[in-house]
Amino acid sequence: MKSLKLIGLAFGASLALSGAAFAQDVTVAVAGPMTGGESAFGRQMKNGAEMAVADINAAGGVNGKKLALSVEDDACDPKQARSIAEKIAGAKIPFVAGHYCSSSSIPASEAYADGNVLQITPASTNPLFTERKLWNVARVCGRDDQQGLIAAQYIAKNFKGKNIAILNDKTTYGKGLADETKKALNKAGVTEKMYESYNKGDKDFNAIVSRLKRDNIDLVYVGGYHQESGLILRQMRDQGLKTVLMAGDALADKEYASITGPAGEGTLFTFGPDPRNKPTAKKIVEAFKAKNIDPEGYTLYTYAAMQVWSQAAKKAGTTDAKKVMAAMKAGKWDTVIGPVEYDSKGDIKQIDYVVYKWDAKGGYAEISGNGT
Repeated sequence: MKSLKLIGLAFGASLALSGAAFAQDVTVAVAGPMTGGESAFGRQMKNGAEMAVADINAAGGVNGKKLALSVEDDACDPKQARSIAEKIAGAKIPFVAGHYCSSSSIPASEAYADGNVLQITPASTNPLFTERKLWNVARVCGRDDQQGLIAAQYIAKNFKGKNIAILNDKTTYGKGLADETKKALNKAGVTEKMYESYNKGDKDFNAIVSRLKRDNIDLVYVGGYHQESGLILRQMRDQGLKTVLMAGDALADKEYASITGPAGEGTLFTFGPDPRNKPTAKKIVEAFKAKNIDPEGYTLYTYAAMQVWSQAAKKAGTTDAKKVMAAMKAGKWDTVIGPVEYDSKGDIKQIDYVVYKWDAKGGYAEISGNGT
């Protein structure tokens, strides 16, 4: 009886110890479109965050504590994003890698600021995200005014004297990118023949395609996401148009090729230099491939966001968001996408967008590193 009692006490003590250890874990979050039309990018973010947390924990965690990951779904909906941000802030989570859509990141950032949460977006490129003088925001990607400039330089040189159309999906990301590209094109002396908008989620683009056909458009620049871009491309080809389609970083996922099939060959888009090809990413890429995961698109950018935060938290000796942000902006961080250094707004100093072209086999390759 006594021995059973001792065993029970010992078991209870071990549970209490394991509970204490668990309670000391630091929870961090990744937030993005885990469901909905942009879920392919949500999966990229989840994959990147999970691998980063596992690797950080294997290396000893952060300031002696292991990380636990909370995965949150905003479905690229601004209201849902705000709700998630309030939930994360209420849970006293000190850091979130997110969101994907700029229309989610921007409203969420205000709730994070109020709740003392540091936010690093791997993917939101709208300039407004870092232009509102919030203390808690940063990104590991570039901005639309940088991305649009590279697209405009490429178009101005390679489609000189041709008919250009610009479309946008009215979203914060899509319209923002289209407007920045238009601004840079106009500054370069190129005036678009057509500027038109559509609604995100539209399926029928035949009216727009008919206008492209009527105006003999040689290149159509689309400020929008991969589903609509793929449908526009297919419907252009169905009407016999050979018009080149160009868009932004939202085309950096194989789902675009699954929508277009071989017809997607020749599609152009801007994105950062593919981090999968960088020496800094070699071991991580191999680890992903061992799990049958292609770390495309924003997978490694999310991994990098986790790296920046964890390194800055170690440097600061705390996970307090304001102290970590101060350390982030004062330092230079080694990441899977290369060295990362911040300006006072939370934008990275190392910007280098390039132009890619999709091939008939559902892959893409860099064709231009400087708009030439």
